[in-house]
Amino acid sequence: MGLLQEFKEFLAEYKVMGLAVAFIMGVAATSLITALVNDIIMPIIGKLIPGGAWQTATLNIAGMLFKWGDFLSQLINFIIIALVVFLIAKFIMGEEKVTKK
Repeated sequence: MGLLQEFKEFLAEYKVMGLAVAFIMGVAATSLITALVNDIIMPIIGKLIPGGAWQTATLNIAGMLFKWGDFLSQLINFIIIALVVFLIAKFIMGEEKVTKK
């Protein structure tokens, strides 16, 4: 069996093309959700919190700089991405209950 034939079988068996498409769509969705969080949600949260610049807030303890504002921003971003993935699995894929397969 030729190397090219083995490569084609590998692509088909492990569904590499479908995985590549899913990865690209995931990257695009992540960019979209990041823009939603940074440009729409965070300004609203910033207005609700006194001072408004909480995303750049830091805490300096014994010479160690903790960027808690950036961490909180990334946590909110993660929660929204996880929610979107859940909703996709729930409604678009028609899953009655999202279960481990």
